[in-house]
Amino acid sequence: MRASRAPQEPDVGDVSVADVLAAQARLRRFLPPTPLHYAERFGTWLKLENLQRTGSYKVRGALNALLAGRERGDERPVICASAGNHAQGVAWSAYRLNIPAITVMPHGAPSTKIAGVAHWGATVRQHGNSYDEAYAFARQLAEQNGYRFLSAFDDADVIAGQGTLGIELAAHAPDVVIVPIGGGGLASGVALALKSQGVRIVGAQVEGVDSMARAINGDVREIAPAATLADGVKVKIPGFLTRRLCGALLDDVVIVREAELRETLVRLALEEHVIAEGAGALALAAGRRVAGKRKCAVVSGGNIDAAVLAQLLCEVRPRAPRKPRRRSSERPRLPTGSDRETALAGQRPALPTPTLTSSSSLPTHSSTPVEETSW
Repeated sequence: MRASRAPQEPDVGDVSVADVLAAQARLRRFLPPTPLHYAERFGTWLKLENLQRTGSYKVRGALNALLAGRERGDERPVICASAGNHAQGVAWSAYRLNIPAITVMPHGAPSTKIAGVAHWGATVRQHGNSYDEAYAFARQLAEQNGYRFLSAFDDADVIAGQGTLGIELAAHAPDVVIVPIGGGGLASGVALALKSQGVRIVGAQVEGVDSMARAINGDVREIAPAATLADGVKVKIPGFLTRRLCGALLDDVVIVREAELRETLVRLALEEHVIAEGAGALALAAGRRVAGKRKCAVVSGGNIDAAVLAQLLCEVRPRAPRKPRRRSSERPRLPTGSDRETALAGQRPALPTPTLTSSSSLPTHSSTPVEETSW
């Protein structure tokens, strides 16, 4: 694997829980909470950010950064580099706030994401064959023209915006939340929001695209990411601020094989009727190796090309799920007494009358839509 010297760490500021709470106050009137869905065959709750504005959680950080910048009096045009989702978030946010926006995307970026950016009126520039090449070009344009460069992850306002996802989850009291990691913005923000409440935060990366896991272990060299379906997390080196936050707050990072990711994406579509992109299925793919009674995996985005999805549905044959275990409370009771006499007479015994759950076990009200009434 090709490696180079660790780059010099720039001054990227800092971010705290207070910043996440301030971001929630800014975003509340623009972005409604995304729903939770219980994937029974996986035994995991799903935070459906694929149903977010622009189809990805990235709009949270982009909008918060533009709003916070406007509060500080920064009216400069904004420029960003992105594989697609951050670009769409910036484009939608800039459209809502009437701010000129330029997005630099690498060649080979999904056409769905390019079309999404253009739809909201942002200028699209394609440069390079990777996110990092697009990033270097965007930074150059920002310096030459006086634009505000907005990082996809290594920015305090962006991280705080992503952390609002964690605030939405807090009311549902998960014991572990699994998040995909590319540059680390989402993982950092969610960990800031939930770590103080005793929630375990587990990151998920793809084998060969695991720069954050390496950086946490002390290897901060640039890597050459392997080809992967999860183009949204294909980063050569994670952010400096996010690396510090993830190293301090994450409980673990799970490395997923590419075949596991592809199978999970197909199962998610066929069994749960949830369309996710590669990075969006990554947390759920890692979830099978994470223990927890109330697990929640973040489906970070759903912007997948139709041709890619069609090819996966044709090529990937997922294994049949294991037969579910029956809980002890669900086992039919043996016939006794009069029921036994009825059974001997060739008739089915009457089922016991179901009882309502006590009011003390009902969950508290939350603004986040859910499909079940309890965990």
